[in-house]
Amino acid sequence: MVEAKLKKGEEIERSLDLRLLRAMRTRGHTPGMESIAKALGKAGNNGLVWVVIGVALALIDPGRREEWLICALLGPVAIVLNYGIKLLVKRPRPVLEGLPPLGGAPSSLSFPSAHALSSFAVATAMVRVDPATAGTLVVALAISLGRPYLGMHYPSDVLVGALLGIVLGLIVPLSI
Repeated sequence: MVEAKLKKGEEIERSLDLRLLRAMRTRGHTPGMESIAKALGKAGNNGLVWVVIGVALALIDPGRREEWLICALLGPVAIVLNYGIKLLVKRPRPVLEGLPPLGGAPSSLSFPSAHALSSFAVATAMVRVDPATAGTLVVALAISLGRPYLGMHYPSDVLVGALLGIVLGLIVPLSI
């Protein structure tokens, strides 16, 4: 009985995930929006945008240089941690008939989203360093939402990646 309820719950989750993905892949698509989503995706590759922002903040705020450099390194570190999770879970990227993904990926594995995990980890850590950087959370959200919009991830990949990223951003030590 319990096993049947668990299976039914998994089916509902998959169905919802697929419906949300299909909606994100078929609504609100214009050449401009797709270009923005692709540019944000490229900026998030390997945590690059977060390295650049972290290093820039370290240069302009020498009093908190160490904290900003730790934030800069957190993006690539989160990508590596994320890949370990991907290897354990082994969830393939989504395939929607007639709706190919609008971008490439270094791996065929989908869960969790490395863009979401690294973006929310760094943005959360940056807000810990200076609450005035709360705008980075908007950037993290935009990068993350672009992943299912482009067909690269299921929405649940992004949601779990974001949640793991927030936890990582809250627990990472900001000094050595």
